[in-house]
Amino acid sequence: MTTALTRIARDLARATAALEFAPPVTHVYNPLLYARAPHEAYLERFGGGKKHAVWVGMNPGPFGMAQTGVPFGDVTAVRAFLGIEAEVGQPAHMHPKRPIHGFSCPRGEVSGRRLWGFVAEAFGSAPAFFRRHFVVNYCPLVFMDEGGRNLTPDKLPARERAPLFALCDRALQRIAAVLEPRIVVAVGHFAEARARAALGADIEVRRIPHPSPASPLANRGWAEAAARALGELAAP
Repeated sequence: MTTALTRIARDLARATAALEFAPPVTHVYNPLLYARAPHEAYLERFGGGKKHAVWVGMNPGPFGMAQTGVPFGDVTAVRAFLGIEAEVGQPAHMHPKRPIHGFSCPRGEVSGRRLWGFVAEAFGSAPAFFRRHFVVNYCPLVFMDEGGRNLTPDKLPARERAPLFALCDRALQRIAAVLEPRIVVAVGHFAEARARAALGADIEVRRIPHPSPASPLANRGWAEAAARALGELAAP
């Protein structure tokens, strides 16, 4: 089944694959391509119907969506909570320090464990959450330098950010047109800024802290901070 969200993802995958990035970026992973099977399983299982809120993250983590194709895709959370597991291929140009193991990845993603753990606690089950909510990443690409260090999209030079953000803005606009959310839940400052830039004032944007362990706030009661920011959204 090819849904509207699947078409948007395929268009974004092709368009971003054509972009070029200069050092310090030496490796770019596009999980919409090599992890297409689990990503589209996620879209088709949970992306149906209109949504009250769309949650927007920054871009895939090296041990999350880069491995599973699912936003905030910690392997255990995707398999156990979302019930998704599918074949994952390999990036065309893989960094030796950042191999893709797919659902055999031995490392977890803290951000994904925290986010999906919060959803499980607040909503009880994946179907209960996805009846009114959906989760996407703004940018589908993973960027690494020569040493394998993760580089976030906001660190790219302006000449590389502009074409990338134009494609990602358009994809987010198309997602919003399909799902018709009343609220965007921006996971972190970057997602908040991009959601406001892409969607304007037509949709309320509400920010929650990013659950990354790199954030001191996230390491001091992230779930409680997220619940306060969401208010009534953190209920079924």
